[in-house]
Amino acid sequence: MGEKVVAGPFGLSDRQLYRDKLRQCLAGLERLLEEKRFDRPKNLMGVEIELNLVGADGLPRMMNAQVLERIASRDFQTELAMFNLEVNIAPHRLGGRVFDQLSEELRTSLAYADRKAGEVDAGIVMIGILPTLDRDDLVSSNLSAGDRYTLLNDQIVAARGEDFTLDIEGVERLVCTSKSIAPEAACTSVQLHLQVTPERFADVWNAAQAVTAAQVAIGANAPFLFGHELWRESRPPLFQQSTDTRPPELQAQGVRPRTWFGERWISSAYDLFEENLRFFPALLPICDDEDPLGVLDAGGVPKLAELTLHNGTVYRWNRPVYGIADGVPHLRVENRVLPAGPTITDVIANAAFYYGVVRALAEESRPVWTRMPFETAAANFDEACRHGIDARLQWPRRGRYGGVGPVDAVNLVREELLPLAEAGLDAWGVEPVDRDFYLGVIEERCRRRVNGASWQVETFHQALDKGIGRDAALAATTRRYCELMHAGEPVHMWPVGLPEPVPMG
Repeated sequence: MGEKVVAGPFGLSDRQLYRDKLRQCLAGLERLLEEKRFDRPKNLMGVEIELNLVGADGLPRMMNAQVLERIASRDFQTELAMFNLEVNIAPHRLGGRVFDQLSEELRTSLAYADRKAGEVDAGIVMIGILPTLDRDDLVSSNLSAGDRYTLLNDQIVAARGEDFTLDIEGVERLVCTSKSIAPEAACTSVQLHLQVTPERFADVWNAAQAVTAAQVAIGANAPFLFGHELWRESRPPLFQQSTDTRPPELQAQGVRPRTWFGERWISSAYDLFEENLRFFPALLPICDDEDPLGVLDAGGVPKLAELTLHNGTVYRWNRPVYGIADGVPHLRVENRVLPAGPTITDVIANAAFYYGVVRALAEESRPVWTRMPFETAAANFDEACRHGIDARLQWPRRGRYGGVGPVDAVNLVREELLPLAEAGLDAWGVEPVDRDFYLGVIEERCRRRVNGASWQVETFHQALDKGIGRDAALAATTRRYCELMHAGEPVHMWPVGLPEPVPMG
C-alpha cells in the first residue's frame, strides 16, 4: 500500500465501474504479455524493512511523524501505525559484493534514523512483533496520519461489518476483539523484491512458494503478542485475522481470506492478477482516468492503476508486482514472508539464502513444484510458523520412489537447500566471500537451532524463572534485544538471558 490514496465515500456504482476498469486493466496486462513488451533481464533486487519505534523502557513510542520529520529522507516513510516506519533500499543488481553493499547501506541508514529518533527519546528496533505491545496500543487512534490508512481501515471494517476476532492458539491462547485493523500494525516485516521476465515469473513464484516454510523456520522472530506466547512466527495468523473481511459465515462457506497463501502452482503472472479479480471484491474502488487499452493502441505503456491498487489489498505472502521504470514495464516477485530483524547481518543472510535458493529451484530440470502438492507447501508454511527452527516439514524424497516425506527443517536447509542457495548465488555472479559469509550465518543458525524467536522465548523464560513479573520480563527481553541488535552480531551468537547486574563496590 505505497500509493497515495485520496477519496471520499464510495457510491453504489463505484465498485461496478471499478470492476469494469479492472477487467480492462487485466486485458491490458494480457496484451503486454502477448506482445512481449516487458523489460529484458536485469537481475535487479530490492529490500524494504518495516521498523518499530521504542523508548528506553522497551515500550512502543507513537511518534513516527516527529521522527520522520527529523530523518527528512525519502528512503523512510510511514507505515500503518504511529510506532511504525519503513526504510526502502534502492534497487541493486544481484552479483559481486551486493550483499556487503546492502549491509553497509542499511547500517548507515538505520544508524542515522536511530540517532534522529533519539532526539525525541525513541529508538529503532527490527523485530517481527514488538513483545511489549498492549491491546491499547493497537487502536484506530494510533493509526498513522494519512488518508490511505483511514480509508483502508474504514473499508475493511465496512466489508466485515462487525468487530475483528483474534483467536490464536499457540503455546498459550490469545482471544480478543478489535474494532479496527490496527492489530495488523504489530506485524513488521522484510520484503524482498526480485525483478523477473514474464517467461521466468511462474518458475520463480512457484519456487518462492515452495521455500516459504524454510524461510520462516530459520527466520522466525515474532513469538509474542499482547503478553501471550503464541506461534514462533505469529505474524501470519495475526495478519490474516486482523485484515479478515469475512464474518464467520463466509469463512464457513470457504470464501478466501485476503491474507492468502494461495491454492495452486501457476503457469503465468497473469494467473495471480486474474485470481485477484475473480475472488476479491474491491476495497478501494478508486478509478483512474487512463484508458489502458487506448494507451496500448497508441503504442504507450499503461499504468494499470486500478490493477496495482487492487493487488495491494490482496495480501499474498509472495505477491506479483507490475511496475514501470523509465517507460518500460516490468514484473517483480515480492517476497513478504520474513519478519524484520534481528540484526542487519541476519536480514542480509536471509536475503542471500532466498535469492540463491529461488534461483536454483527455478532452474531445476525437475522442479520441486512438480514433485510436491501445493497443499503440502501451504501446510509446511503453517508448520514453520507454529514451530520455527524446530519445525518438521514435508519435502520431496530423493531417489526412485519419489513422494514426499518428513524432514527436520534445519536438516532440509543444511543438507539440501544451502547447497542449492550456494549454486544459485554463483549463478547470479555473487562473489564467493559474500556468498560464504552470509550463507554461513544460516548454517550456524541451523547448527545451533537458534533464531530470533528462540532467543526471545528462552530469554523471557529465564527472566520469569528469576521471579521477574511477566510484563517486566517482556520489557527486559525487549531492551536486551535492542542492545544486542545495535551491537550487530548475528542472533546465533547472542548470549541467552538478561545480563547480570554489576554489583556495586
